[in-house]
Amino acid sequence: MAQVPGTAVDELLAHFNELEDPRSTINLQHPFGSVVMIVLMGILAGAGGPTAIAKWAKTKHEWLVKVLPLPAGVPGKDVFRRILMMMRPEVFQACFLNWLEALRAKAAEESGIDQPVFAVDGKTARRSHDKKKDRGALHSVSVWASEFGLSLGQVACAEKSNEITAIPELLQLVNIKGAIITIDAMGTQKAIAETIIDREADYLLALKGNQEKLHDAVIDYIDKQSQNDFADVEARRLVTKEKGHGREEIRSYIQMPVPADLADLELWKGLKTIGMAVSTCVRNGKETTEIRYYISSLELGVKRFAHAIRSHWGIENSCHWSLDFTFREDESRIREKNVRENFAWLNRFLLSLLKQHPSKDSVVMRRRACGWDENFMLQVLTGTTV
Repeated sequence: MAQVPGTAVDELLAHFNELEDPRSTINLQHPFGSVVMIVLMGILAGAGGPTAIAKWAKTKHEWLVKVLPLPAGVPGKDVFRRILMMMRPEVFQACFLNWLEALRAKAAEESGIDQPVFAVDGKTARRSHDKKKDRGALHSVSVWASEFGLSLGQVACAEKSNEITAIPELLQLVNIKGAIITIDAMGTQKAIAETIIDREADYLLALKGNQEKLHDAVIDYIDKQSQNDFADVEARRLVTKEKGHGREEIRSYIQMPVPADLADLELWKGLKTIGMAVSTCVRNGKETTEIRYYISSLELGVKRFAHAIRSHWGIENSCHWSLDFTFREDESRIREKNVRENFAWLNRFLLSLLKQHPSKDSVVMRRRACGWDENFMLQVLTGTTV
């Protein structure tokens, strides 16, 4: 039988003490915090919905009643479904903020990183649509602390085009002070840049046609300066080379101060530098080149500029790919609005916990181990390894 770190479990339950139980108080048998903890445990063990959580809990009844306050035994599937349906996603997510802040502080201390990169990006759960209720697939925007492997917040929106309104809400939800916020071209908006600066963070924003005037101005300026190899500007350059997986990739970065006469400069709060990243990839004898342009509130420092760009690309591999491959999120058929949003958040939160564990196994194997070994699951949940 697994040894239960009682104090640590009590600390986890305390995160839910201030969260109002949405259920009626009549004939209330199962403590709210215990129900939420079983949901977390069940998902870690591989469950993909309320029914699977209930079946897992039933098989672990003897262990769960030793770990958690469960005076009426383990709940049935209707209890889990009801709580996930009744909890408003923004309220449910808020009770994890202190937990996340503690994880972030620990990760920052261990890594020594004082200006982390927070990548903001959207993801669609493709099979979560409901034609009968005319409800499209869930699209959510989240913040991923790239170096820490932490998902810090999530806001759902109707579709990708609504990210522009969801991102400011997300930036208010998460503590971004001191971070570098990276966003793709969809989020390159004046109001978003202003929000980031006002919240005492820096931004690095990609440029494309949605900011056509600014995009063209940055391209024209960089092209003009390149004609004499940037002799007239204080440019910084960095080239990296990588080989592996049957390809060779050369990445060239260049960063320079924003020109004083750049179009609409005064409308972009905090804008200090511009730059570009050129990626040349050779695979099977074929060469492809991709050029991206950026605006930023960062001071000159091309290594930091390049690191922020690479860290943003990592959200696809470290977060989105893991959600689909480890949690099978793209296959989820959960369609009820609150349930699917709450599940999407729990997947991101538990992915973060799995990534904090020091095991050398893959994230997939760590999740499997949670289903096999109660001791290991408690290590993941409590952040302990003993």
